[in-house]
Amino acid sequence: MASDKAVELDAALGSSTVQYRETQGEESDKFLSYFKPCVIPIQGRFFSHLKGSGDRSSATTMFRCQGEHVARVTQVPFSRSSLDHKSVFIVDTPSKLFLFSGCNSRMQTRAKALDVVKHLKENRHLGRCEIATIEDGKLVGDSDAGEFWNLFGGYAPIPRDLPDAIKEEPLTAPSKKLFWINKKNLVPLEAHPLDREMLNSDRSYMLDCSTEIFLWMGMTTLVSERKSSVAVLEDYVHSQGRSFNVHTFIMTEGHETVDFKLHFQHWSRNVELKLYEAGREKVAAIFKHQGYDVTEIPEDKPQQFINCNGSLKVWLVDHGCTNLLSTEDQEKLYTGDCYIIRYSYFENGKNYHLFFAWSGKNSVKDDRMAATSLMSSMVDSVKGHPVVAQVFEGGEPELFLSVFKSLIIFKGGRSAAYKSSVLQKSPRNGCHESEGVALFRVQGLKHYCVQAIQVDLVASSLNSSHCYILQDNGLFLTWLGGLSSPSDHNILDMIMSKLCPMEQSLLVREGSEPDHFWKALGGRSEYSKEKRVKGWPADPHLYACRFEQGLLKVKEVFSFCKDDLATEETLILDCNEEIYVWVGLHSDITSKEQALNVGKMFLKDAVHGGRSMETTVYAVTEGDEPGFFTSFFDWDNSKQSYMVGNSFERKLAVLKGVSPKLETPDRSLRRPSRRPGVSSEPTTPEHQQPTARRAFGSTSAGRFARERSPAVAPPTLSPSPKSRSSSSTPTTVARRLFPASVHASEAVHVVSTATARRR
Repeated sequence: MASDKAVELDAALGSSTVQYRETQGEESDKFLSYFKPCVIPIQGRFFSHLKGSGDRSSATTMFRCQGEHVARVTQVPFSRSSLDHKSVFIVDTPSKLFLFSGCNSRMQTRAKALDVVKHLKENRHLGRCEIATIEDGKLVGDSDAGEFWNLFGGYAPIPRDLPDAIKEEPLTAPSKKLFWINKKNLVPLEAHPLDREMLNSDRSYMLDCSTEIFLWMGMTTLVSERKSSVAVLEDYVHSQGRSFNVHTFIMTEGHETVDFKLHFQHWSRNVELKLYEAGREKVAAIFKHQGYDVTEIPEDKPQQFINCNGSLKVWLVDHGCTNLLSTEDQEKLYTGDCYIIRYSYFENGKNYHLFFAWSGKNSVKDDRMAATSLMSSMVDSVKGHPVVAQVFEGGEPELFLSVFKSLIIFKGGRSAAYKSSVLQKSPRNGCHESEGVALFRVQGLKHYCVQAIQVDLVASSLNSSHCYILQDNGLFLTWLGGLSSPSDHNILDMIMSKLCPMEQSLLVREGSEPDHFWKALGGRSEYSKEKRVKGWPADPHLYACRFEQGLLKVKEVFSFCKDDLATEETLILDCNEEIYVWVGLHSDITSKEQALNVGKMFLKDAVHGGRSMETTVYAVTEGDEPGFFTSFFDWDNSKQSYMVGNSFERKLAVLKGVSPKLETPDRSLRRPSRRPGVSSEPTTPEHQQPTARRAFGSTSAGRFARERSPAVAPPTLSPSPKSRSSSSTPTTVARRLFPASVHASEAVHVVSTATARRR
């Protein structure tokens, strides 16, 4: 019945949803993330007369809490035998709530269990009860521990946990079975590999991937056929006894999940979002139907990212050193060079320093690597709140462009390494010459920044949506694309005063070009004449990072909020066009350069596939979060002080009303004394070699997408005490030093269940 009603509701909503089948005890993290702080199943059946009764607080109940970013709460028998060392337990008595933390439980799990304790106190006890925390194995001088064990008739040791069964990764991909559903019958389809063309719009198909089962329904199938297909799916799952260890997904053609598409060939991994343009047309149609004269929906105003009244400095990277450019030259970059840009500004009562390492498309590898190292050294020398980012030509985010009043990007380069690399090539080599021939594309962010980018001197470089400047020796021609806007024309005038302040230009409109215009471009040819419309902004996704034996593993945090930024963790906020690597004060990342490398490893084997390695990566540390990062969260700037201790200790202090002790964030991220047995990282660029890196923690993060064999054997490290994010009992784990450069070969695991989420 539930499945039938879900199909009917889906059809009423336009058959554009994805249905997930959830079973008690096997709920997905995505499902649990919608219920804050947790779901607590109640034994028995629902009766209306029980609603609002307050009798539940009169009995002693016991719950097991698991999970790090979602709380998995299960009621267990009130018995000593229910306790173990891996989980966190809550004992709810009429007058007191006891939180028992197993010695092998993770700190994030303990902190998440405190949210459940707060929920129970406010809802079951109306805020009138005491809270006690019990540490597994600590009894001396703890009156709460004595009271806790008296509930079980006295203290007795908890049996040692049985070791978890080691799940070996299969050497081959899991088997896939595709069925065509024909009148409630499953017809196997033999095809390896699977292809998108096998799915017909008037049929329904079932794809069995062991732990996941997908039901795909064609766009032209009837509602009655969809109901029968769902019934076949239910019968298939129950007949094989897989109701409690398999996840099922039901979707309609045109609204497939990324995970489903990955099982088929010739199916684009990138989702083309057309909601933005279609939505604008629908809104215009509604207003027109109601009698309003709608000629064109105005463009959205550009977003103000940061305070644009700050100071800008630009350094050219040359021979492993930095050369500060003059104010006039700092707005002129070359495609063969690398630069370090520092933008300092004041916001929310704090001084921020935003560092960019910009790499031109034709820059050499040595300059790109030196830029990152030199930028890290600069960050350690400034006072304030630093944020670093790695940016590549052609993929600059709007934030990067907004720090420039004007920006001109020329072909060629000025660094010695670039000049040496092109010495054997043509003397011209495509470099810009003040008296030569060149074509510039003009664009901008309204009044924030105007840009002129030198493009290839061919007609195919033109686009009707833009304006261009053609330099033909001493003559300048400005070309207006037929689809360009009046604001683009204003930007064109502004950039002309920057590019050639003493020269007059000849205005040329698309379609009325003189012959010498095409002659300078090498003749007429086809170019794009389609209007470029800004697409619907992609949903941000948050991923928790973990390293196991040198392998990066990430797991998506659904319905994320500021509370998910745990001080023991490193997380990645994926905004599609750029990613942010957030580093907690007590995480295992020890430098901004390492944080950037984590972002590169994420891009190398990105969750959604098809990601460019030239995506902008930001490194943000706890306590230094700028406004353009906090805008993705419900952030209270008045609570920027950071308490001493791990995430559990901080939450406990707030819950008990204790005045928190504050600590100052370590801006450099370098904590050489925190872990004995591991050498600290050198701070000078000359000594920042790939082998001088701290080790990462190791814990499993869930199911894996795929694996590549590592190229470097893990070195041997001296024993070190547990980190603050680990359990309270030392454990032996395999570790591998983190590579200093993304160019070092390294294996990567990526764990994800991708989902769409609106900010």
